[in-house]
This record gives sequence, C-alpha cells and structure tokens, in this order.
Amino acid sequence: MIRFRLLIMPVSILFLLIFSISACTNSEGLVQSSENGSDYEALLKLTDADGILQSFEPNYNEDEAMSLLGDGLAKAIYPLRVGHKMELVDRELTVDFVGDTAIGVLTKTFEGKLLIAASYDPVNPDDKPDSLSNLVDTLIEKDYSTVITANIKYAKFENTRRADTNWKIIAVSLPEGGTGSTNIAITKMTLSLPGGEVIEIDSPNDYFLERLPGKRRHVPAFNKNEEVTVTIELESAYADTDFVSVTYGAVLGGDHHRVKRRFELISEEDLGGIYLRTYEQTWRIRPVPGFKHAIVNAIPKQVLYDDQTEVEEHSWGIPYSVR
Repeated sequence: MIRFRLLIMPVSILFLLIFSISACTNSEGLVQSSENGSDYEALLKLTDADGILQSFEPNYNEDEAMSLLGDGLAKAIYPLRVGHKMELVDRELTVDFVGDTAIGVLTKTFEGKLLIAASYDPVNPDDKPDSLSNLVDTLIEKDYSTVITANIKYAKFENTRRADTNWKIIAVSLPEGGTGSTNIAITKMTLSLPGGEVIEIDSPNDYFLERLPGKRRHVPAFNKNEEVTVTIELESAYADTDFVSVTYGAVLGGDHHRVKRRFELISEEDLGGIYLRTYEQTWRIRPVPGFKHAIVNAIPKQVLYDDQTEVEEHSWGIPYSVR
C-alpha cells in the first residue's frame, strides 16, 4: 500500500492548486496521468476537484446555532438553539493501487465548537420560536474534534484518440465519523425517495454510489422542492432521548441555503441498558441546483442540557444532486 499525507496549505498555495486542478480536469472529470506526474498526484487532483466530495464541508460546518430544541426538562441549562462550527484542520488520502484501479481512503479531521444558545431559567417549549429566542441569556461553547472518513474508487481508462491514459473517480462511499464515542451510534439510515424508491444503509463507508453509466446505485438526483423522508435507527447508552438532526441544502459559496431540521422520535426499546431508538424527518429539497450533502448528526441529550458535559457526536452523510 502506498500512503501519502495531504496537509492544510496556506490560502495562496491552495488557490494556485485549485487553479491548476481546474486547468487539468476535463469536462468528463478525467485527469491525465502524464510522464511528469505520479498516478497519486492525478488522483489527488481528482479528489480535490470533485464536486460531490467538496459538498460535505458546507453542510457539516453549520457556522451558528440554528435549530430550535424546546422540549423536555433541563438539567443545568435550557437549550433553545443548537449548532456547530467546524474547521477542517487536516486531511489524509491513503491510496492502494491494484493495476489500473485504486482504492482511496479520505480521512478529514475537524476542530469545532458546539454552540448552545440557552437560558438558565425554565422556558415554555410551547412558545413561538421568536419568543424563545428572546429568552437566550447565555451562549455555551464546547470545544471538540471529529474524524470523518470516506472511501473512493478510481480506475484508469485509455484515451483512444491519444497515446495516454486518464484516471477517473468511478464510485464514492458515504462519509461517516464523529468524536469516536461508543455511547451513541447511528446503525441504519433509510431514505424514502420521491417515486417510491427506498434506500437502506447500515455501513456508510461500505455503501458506494457509482459514477459510471449502466450501474444501478448512482448519486440520488432530485428535482427542486421534492420531499425526502429519512429514518434513522441508533443505539444509545443513555436513558434520555437524543438530539438528532439533519443539515442540508448548502453548496460551495452558498451557505445561506443551508437548513437544519430536528428528527422526531417514533419508537424506543430498552434492551437492558442499551436503548434502540428510531427517529424520522421529512425535508424538502432546496431549489438550488448542484451537488450537496445531507448530514445527520446524533448527540446525547446531556451534552446540550449540562454546560460541563463533554461533546459526543456521531455523523453520517449522503451526497445528492439537485437538477
């Protein structure tokens, strides 16, 4: 296995790299592997220029506390709005070459802050959102870090018109990661798509979305304003119900299209200290075309209701496109 490490670069260098990527990438998403560059460099350019892979960060970084909580009894604080601000601090692309194919593991490390806009006084969860916002008297910031992984399949194709070859991304897995806690874990995600198709996923890094014509499992494509129902199953070590949300809609340079929705608990089963819970939410596709990610985050309740509890988080994502 050949291993390479990509570090975060200064903005000026990153700009030059992005410019060179744009110049080397053709309309079909191919990058030429020339005599002056290695196969790894070609795959790195493909990965950095890929619109699907790039759409993860704008939805993972929420920038501000957005989502209304407003239910149940609190411990030390009464959270009203919850969000997280994440910064990508490290990336590592590990590639295993096998002939004219390759498998890459993209690992991203984020440093972030969980933002909890809260009140130290009891609040009425039946109040309107605007009146709840006026009750905010403190902003709790909790530092934490996460690691997100995704797998990428590449293949080399001959160019029949020229004496060279090109690499192409032929499939990407769903991203998964979090703080590494074993106390809360998403175990299954079911998407009910417009038209009746159902997608079930129980291992994101092993669930590949194909990019070649003729394959069955492609990146889901939606029309503007269509609705998608997402059902989440998770295991929790805590008796209190969890805070599960989905963030979606943002594109690179279009963060103002980002939306966050909280899931509703629809069932629960206690298996001797391990709680199996099912949550559900329906969200409407934002009317902005392009590649995007919907990211599901699961956080234990006490993380939000106790201003000293450390952050635990588990996240799954699914890329999609809007026509």
